[in-house]
Amino acid sequence: MSRSVIKVGAEEHVARWEPDAQARLQDAALELVGRQGFERTTAAEIAEAVGLNRRTFFRHFPDKRDVFFAGQARIEADLVAGVTEAPPGESPMGLVGLALARAADTFAHLPREQVRTRQAIIDAEPALLERERQKFAALARSVGDAMRERGVADLAATLAAESGVLVFRTAFTQWLADGESRSLPLIIAETAAALRALNATH
Repeated sequence: MSRSVIKVGAEEHVARWEPDAQARLQDAALELVGRQGFERTTAAEIAEAVGLNRRTFFRHFPDKRDVFFAGQARIEADLVAGVTEAPPGESPMGLVGLALARAADTFAHLPREQVRTRQAIIDAEPALLERERQKFAALARSVGDAMRERGVADLAATLAAESGVLVFRTAFTQWLADGESRSLPLIIAETAAALRALNATH
C-alpha cells in the first residue's frame, strides 16, 4: 500500500492511499448493516472493515445514513442537466421526460441485486426511509428550480417536477421487483407514458 508519513508535533500520522474509498465504504456498509442492522453498525466499523478510519468515513459521507445515498448528487446533476440543456420550446412535461431519460442512464449499468440489497436495508429502517424522502424532495426542488430558470411558471414547474420524481420512484420500485427483467430506462419511459395517458380523452 502506498503511503506517506506526516509529522504533527511529536506524533506521526500515516496518510494512507485510499483508492475507490467511497465505493469500498458503501460495499462494507451493505454487508455489515445487512448482517447486524443499521443501529448496531457504526461508521467506525464500516471504515475499519476496509482498512480505513472513522475520520476517512466522514470525509466521504457527512452522516452514516448518507452511505446509502451516495449517488444522489449524480442523479440530481443528470436531472437538472436534462432540463437546462433541453432545446427551446419544450413543455414542462417534455422537460421532465428529457430529465428522466438523462438520469436513467446513471442506473443503466448498476448491478440490480446490489441495489435490491441496498433498498431492502432502507425499507427496513425508519431513519433511512426519512432520509430517502428528504432526498427525493430535494430532487423535485432542484428540477423545479431548473424549470423556473427557463421561464416555466412556478405552479407548472412544481407540478411537473413532482410528477417527474413520482415517475422515477415508481419506475425504480418496479425495476427492483422480483422477476423484473426490463431495463430501468425502459420502465421509466413506460411509466411516463402511463402518466401522460391519464390526460388522454376516452
